[in-house]
Amino acid sequence: MDWMDKLLYPLQWVVAWILAIFHEIFTAIGLPAANGWTWVLSIAGLTLVIRAILIPLFVYQIKSQRKMQLLQPEIQRLQAKYKGKKDQYSRQAMAEEQMSLFRDNKTSPWASCLPLLVQMPIFFSLFRVIHNMPDVASGKINAIGGFTQELAIQAEKSSVFGISLSAVFTDPGIAVKFLTGILIVIMAATMFITQKQMMAKNMSESAMANPMMQSQKMLLYVMPLVFGIGGIYFPLGVLFYWLVSNTWTMCQQHVVIRNMPAPGSKAEKEMLERKARKGKPVQQPEIKGGTATAVEQTSNQSRQRQQPVSKNRKKNKKR
Repeated sequence: MDWMDKLLYPLQWVVAWILAIFHEIFTAIGLPAANGWTWVLSIAGLTLVIRAILIPLFVYQIKSQRKMQLLQPEIQRLQAKYKGKKDQYSRQAMAEEQMSLFRDNKTSPWASCLPLLVQMPIFFSLFRVIHNMPDVASGKINAIGGFTQELAIQAEKSSVFGISLSAVFTDPGIAVKFLTGILIVIMAATMFITQKQMMAKNMSESAMANPMMQSQKMLLYVMPLVFGIGGIYFPLGVLFYWLVSNTWTMCQQHVVIRNMPAPGSKAEKEMLERKARKGKPVQQPEIKGGTATAVEQTSNQSRQRQQPVSKNRKKNKKR
């Protein structure tokens, strides 16, 4: 057992048990034990369990992103306040004011990275479980949680289109490269589409113009590229994990963007139009220390119908 296995063993143990339980469920309803698709469904079950557990974190991410959008006027005001000031004291003061603004509104510019960061240890744990599958099957290493030697032998014998779940793109054979290559492209493409959808429909113009968003634009291309290149070393089973996970993310994000869009975004305009057609009221969020409340009040005042004033009343006012 190397250092990574020792570090990740608690998570590997949990991942292995979830895989074993789903495999037991699918074999109990009649699916073959040593069949690749049975194991693919077990991996899909693992993915759905993990993503369901991460829903509260995803909700926090969405709320933080909405608050960050509303805070853009305040952030731009701070940037204008310290514009041209390059000394250390001014930079520190600006950073402290920004962090104070974030704390008051219980948000963080890094909240969007949390679901992916939390998934990474789980991803590496699944990677190591599948990577160690041949050694568990041969008895070279002990069972990992519920992933016994018997299960490892069944998993080792199973295949998808004749390809083992532990196969990687760099393995010899055209069939291996073709199937894993397709999954790598789909994995990178779904990741790009998800991030692109977020920027195109769920960000206001002021947010897109913010310098902080430049790093987000870079991640739009960097992350799919990193996973696309790294994907050639992912076992087939891990690629199926990311396929299911990214599909979940796309569907989940579509629902959120439609029903909880960021203020000032294209998606919000579409939502307001839908609510207006149905005659539903719209409630705007309030930001502490920001300008959202003032904007809301101004908006409400502008929507109020101005009553006509007669000539006699105008004359009385002049008197």
